[in-house]
Amino acid sequence: MFLEFRNITVRFPGVLALNNVSLSLEEGEVHALVGENGAGKSTLIKTCTGVNTPAEGEIWYDGKSYRSFTPAVAKNLGIGVIYQELSLANNLSVAENIFLGNAIRKGGRIDKKAMIRRSEEIFEEMGIRIDPAALVGSLTVGYRQMVELARALSKNVRVLILDEPTSPLTTNEVEKLFHVVKLLKTRGVTIIYISHRLEEIFQICDRVSVLRDGQYICTKKVQDTNRDELVSLMVGRAISEVYPKRARNKSREVILETKNLSGNGDHKVSLQVYKGEILGLGGLVGAGRSEFAQLLFGVKKADEGEIWVHGKRTRIKSPAGAMSLGIVLAPEDRKQQGLLQKMTVKENISMSVIRKISRATLVRQGKELELANRYREDLKIKTTDVSRQVVRNLSGGNQQKVVLAKGLATQPEIIIMDEPTRGIDVGAKKEIYQLMDELTKQGRTIIMISSEMPELLGMSDRIAVFSEGRITGVLEREEFSQEKVLDLASKGYVEVDAV
Repeated sequence: MFLEFRNITVRFPGVLALNNVSLSLEEGEVHALVGENGAGKSTLIKTCTGVNTPAEGEIWYDGKSYRSFTPAVAKNLGIGVIYQELSLANNLSVAENIFLGNAIRKGGRIDKKAMIRRSEEIFEEMGIRIDPAALVGSLTVGYRQMVELARALSKNVRVLILDEPTSPLTTNEVEKLFHVVKLLKTRGVTIIYISHRLEEIFQICDRVSVLRDGQYICTKKVQDTNRDELVSLMVGRAISEVYPKRARNKSREVILETKNLSGNGDHKVSLQVYKGEILGLGGLVGAGRSEFAQLLFGVKKADEGEIWVHGKRTRIKSPAGAMSLGIVLAPEDRKQQGLLQKMTVKENISMSVIRKISRATLVRQGKELELANRYREDLKIKTTDVSRQVVRNLSGGNQQKVVLAKGLATQPEIIIMDEPTRGIDVGAKKEIYQLMDELTKQGRTIIMISSEMPELLGMSDRIAVFSEGRITGVLEREEFSQEKVLDLASKGYVEVDAV
């Protein structure tokens, strides 16, 4: 075996993160690593990259035994990783990011022209078009992911770890990612592929290993298993139906309406949203869905058009203004935009209503604790102490529940969810879907942005499809199909340089 973990045990204060895990990988294979949030996947890959040091066990790499790796040793051995949270420098160009720490030099000076030429060659090899001179901060999340992959291609990696690589990507971009994965495989690169999108495992991987509660469960050839078996192995029980059987929303009461709404003057969006529905927003990355949501929540200011709430025209100038109208947003990037990572569960949940639970300038601690515990129980947030549990130590699914709790504390009528289950395991996804269903039964309205086609089709009452900042069609449930959504998403779409 090319890479082997033998009896790896990792302990954190009060937590046994990995318990005697043994796992082996072959050279040039695409090996999936699956499990619920908190199963130990991240701990294992951080052991592989030298971030975590095992308390027990050893790592065998290319026939040599190591007690543990350091980041420097892992890098020298050709082990690379692309984490779910991208690690790019937004103020540098695409080419500078690709060769960060490994710049091409000429006569002792950095040769920017050579880095741009090599970047263009890599992107051509990947089958995508990105301007190497563009600032990374100007790119969409999907294109930034491609830059991370280009960085890996620029180095002589022998093992590449991909942590939820497709979570920010559209169907078209996923295909390009798979092309790159296959390219790396032909070069003999071993790829550890971590994804909660189980359908991808069967498309791209050779074998799959399952972790549960910090323990190794089994390894199977992909061709010898199926989705139901993997889910059962991951959660230790069968999950029969991920999407709840939702009653059709028959209401045509317009709770929110936009008329020729635009944030940049280029495209104008007119859309009606009905009370009690889940309105899905489909489209490619960069189609304008998140920008539309930010206009509704006051993160961005509209320069044209109108917003009507409950039949009254209004101007939304800020998130505080949106919340006063009963609108909340659970953003796509929950770690950076939705939560304060170093603060507790209690503090995060209460921050949206801090004035309501304060007397003068003092927060009423009893009210704050009561609020946090209520949502901990209602949303099944896995923590024993909301006052001491720091949010950054929660799993992705539980972090998303805290984001939702913070929004729900304001008693909203309209909840905008941008990629609500991104990076969340199948068990937590089902809980989020059940919560969404229950909210609509209470008469609340959900606007859901999703790049996961099964989720979009499985949870929406209607789907409004965006392309290049405009709506190209609205589908009723009986009209739903992947083909129709993709057709509308590509209308008027012309691939251009990302600048």
